[in-house]
Amino acid sequence: MSFVTENPRGGCVLSGINSVLAAIDHVCPILHSGPGCCMQTTAAEQGQSGHKHACFVSGVSLPSSNMLEKEVVFGGVNKLRTTIQGAIDIIDAQAYFVLTGCTAGIIGDDIQSVVDEFTEQGHKVYAIDTPGFAGESLLGYETVWNTFIDKVIQPAREKKSNLVNLFGIVPYHDPFWAGTLEELDRILSKLGLEVNTFFTKHQGIDVVEHASEAALNLIVNPWLFKGPAEKFEKKFGVPSLRFPFAPIGATDTTRFIREVAEALKLDNALVEKVIKEEEDYVYSYLAQSIGQLSWKRFAVAGDASNAIAITRYLANDYSFSPVLVVITENIFRPEDKDRIIKEISSLEYAQAPKIVFASDQWEINKAIREEPEDISLLVGSTNEKEVALEKGIQYLNATFPMNERLVFNRTYSGYKGSLTFTEDLYDNL
Repeated sequence: MSFVTENPRGGCVLSGINSVLAAIDHVCPILHSGPGCCMQTTAAEQGQSGHKHACFVSGVSLPSSNMLEKEVVFGGVNKLRTTIQGAIDIIDAQAYFVLTGCTAGIIGDDIQSVVDEFTEQGHKVYAIDTPGFAGESLLGYETVWNTFIDKVIQPAREKKSNLVNLFGIVPYHDPFWAGTLEELDRILSKLGLEVNTFFTKHQGIDVVEHASEAALNLIVNPWLFKGPAEKFEKKFGVPSLRFPFAPIGATDTTRFIREVAEALKLDNALVEKVIKEEEDYVYSYLAQSIGQLSWKRFAVAGDASNAIAITRYLANDYSFSPVLVVITENIFRPEDKDRIIKEISSLEYAQAPKIVFASDQWEINKAIREEPEDISLLVGSTNEKEVALEKGIQYLNATFPMNERLVFNRTYSGYKGSLTFTEDLYDNL
């Protein structure tokens, strides 16, 4: 093996697919895999996210064909057929998705032919033939949406000028995903918009089926969802707006609102009214915290969206000085790297920090440990706690993986989330 990654963040593509489906109300994944996959894929995401969401079905409750040596030699389609039938008989789901593990992918079981048998009987059963070895968990997010676009989403009955689809926030991979979706939904709703978050408000497969009725696909991520967005627009005529991160604080959330308002040609008077109300709310509280937190020279280690948002909030809204930002995702496209660097470097009140792209924990720790400039605050994942203790600096666990905090619907995003972030900074002095 030519390359080994220490402490990889997330799991295989199967775990990513499983996590996305588990976050949609009344959707049941069915694994055509070995007996360990149902536990391992769930643990890979939920065990590292700090989020204990009440899934419709997950973990050891997932239906699985539990392929053994017999299925490897003779094929597992017969066992898969009985597994699907058993799931339909026992689990009252609105849709079922058959997922392949590595074993099924290697021996080449034709799961689509089995799924077709149940589709012909009127059941909503779909195949996602992407074994775990095909990639990492973030690919699972795009794989699910490509499947939805190809097989699930229907042509629009009618277009809704005030409906938006919200993409780019990955369940469980973002520890604050539920709270972030709720906060962005709250803000967009004040603008008179209806929001498909797909993972909150008990939205189910029926919402996915009619997502083509939206006026805009809103992507809050610097690189994720590029392929599905292009496919969505080509097939259903829904354009996309990419805001390159989930905003934190008044400065960037107001920018977010104005970009959405411009794309949808919203009423300017209403937009400015909402901005005034929200900024007055958040600044009235922030004014009370002046002097409570001493000035910090900070470093951030995390996925691109959160790293951008945290850096910009601490520099632009809280006047801390950024020293180092480590992007812990694998970013392959040059244009995506350029977008990330631009957002981190374009600060209003601070010089641009050093930016490092590293997914290996040894390289991440090395960048933090050997940074020549003083760092007095490190915002990162559970994996960076050790190096923070080693350097004797303030540390806040705020990015994935997060296995020492319990998170339900907390968020650092938006107007209200920035207050929570500031409180947590103070609590971790």
